[in-house]
Amino acid sequence: MTDHTTGGPPLFRQTVRDEWIDYNGHLSEAYYVLIFGFATDALMDAAGLDAAYRERTGCSLYTVEAHVRYLREVARDSQLSVRTTVLGVDGKKLRFLHEMFAGDPSGEPAATEELFALHIDRATGRSAPLPTTARVRLTGLIAPAPAWAGRGIREV
Repeated sequence: MTDHTTGGPPLFRQTVRDEWIDYNGHLSEAYYVLIFGFATDALMDAAGLDAAYRERTGCSLYTVEAHVRYLREVARDSQLSVRTTVLGVDGKKLRFLHEMFAGDPSGEPAATEELFALHIDRATGRSAPLPTTARVRLTGLIAPAPAWAGRGIREV
């Protein structure tokens, strides 16, 4: 479910399903990424890069790099909210992040994902300019990056 009432980027909401719980009794690693993928779909919809656009043009966003941080365990039946922040948009490129919250979305995130995506023409397999309307909508959603954005995996 997506909430478009905030005036900003979409806030994706999802309840943790039983089949997403792993052998440790909390949300399995793969399902964090699945939920973040749903939030990316919501961002694409808000930008006008929805299913109708993809069908009409043969173009879509492809994730080319992602960095996930698992910060807190997420329990069965948790009510999740994913807040999306656009960090930058260029002719063919988009950098954005998701913050997943279990319960209150004003608290500390349970996980984060930072992504770099390219707008791809599937017929050619090459990058293509974002449509002007999508670029304008995404640019309007740009916000400052949190301190953790842009960091890689730390050495032990």
